[in-house]
Amino acid sequence: MTKHKLLLVSLIVAVAFVASATVSMAAPIVIKFSHVVAENTPKGQMANKFKQLVDERLAGKVVVEVFPNSQLFGDNKVLVAMLLGDVQMAAPSLSKFKKYTKSLQVYDLPFLFKDMNAVEKFQQGPLGQKLLMATKSKGLIGLGYLHNGLKQLSASSPLRVPADAAHKKFRIMSSDVLAAQFEAVDALPIKKPFSEVFTLLQTKAIDGQENTWSNIYSKKFYEVQPYITESNHGLLDYLVITSTEFWTGLPDGIRTELKKALDEAIIFGNKVAAEKAIDDRQKIIDSKRSEVIELTPAQRQLWVDAMKPVWKQFSKEIGQEYIDAAIKANN
Repeated sequence: MTKHKLLLVSLIVAVAFVASATVSMAAPIVIKFSHVVAENTPKGQMANKFKQLVDERLAGKVVVEVFPNSQLFGDNKVLVAMLLGDVQMAAPSLSKFKKYTKSLQVYDLPFLFKDMNAVEKFQQGPLGQKLLMATKSKGLIGLGYLHNGLKQLSASSPLRVPADAAHKKFRIMSSDVLAAQFEAVDALPIKKPFSEVFTLLQTKAIDGQENTWSNIYSKKFYEVQPYITESNHGLLDYLVITSTEFWTGLPDGIRTELKKALDEAIIFGNKVAAEKAIDDRQKIIDSKRSEVIELTPAQRQLWVDAMKPVWKQFSKEIGQEYIDAAIKANN
């Protein structure tokens, strides 16, 4: 080979190398955001808002791909998938983290928070913020709390006092606290994925379930449950989570912008949650498909008295300091 040809080949190789390096440097970071609910829910709208903000502010640098309705992973598998790098962001319910930390079970305790203001106060306080990092040793980092709201009880027959729930089957998330909550009223808790709830109710394989107004409405549970008791007995919130490896591996500037966009999206999602709790409750009432039962103070107190022993049952696992701080947030 002549010197000229050798030089030409060297130049071509060098140009190809530079071109390929430039392409690889320019390739955007892809964030797959997996969740299990419909796009019109608070979580669905928050995820889409996050994508919109990232598209506006980090165009060409970061691409967010949102997968709703368990299209990519269910909540029971998404955390393992995240640790494997198959998904970068998710917002599972707080009930899904027992395998990674027992402290987050505080959010499942029945009748712990009197309203969403108390929830917000606790979550933004020192112990609530400390809980964001409760899974860090297992390779996961909490980035923020997203509200859905307080849970109601739906069933195939009216639930006014705890005895009405005896021997009935209720679907729950995979949480030992929620299992204990239903066992406290002699009901039968059945752990099943969210995606199966409508069919289970429709086929009468189960008698009832617990959920927020927005989930009951968006998933049409009210169409197959003739009674909904307005109990406000528990919290359904989510932890927006990512893997430590992914988050710490991001360039500082990108990470800062992503956190800003996420914080804004969460504020937006929490506003949606508050509005939807009111609107979807009314839509269910207006549909006349399901009767909404309002408990008297005396009836509600019977439920509180029956379920409150669950606090003591799990206080060592959770940490009494977290329970005390949550109680304090009610004042």
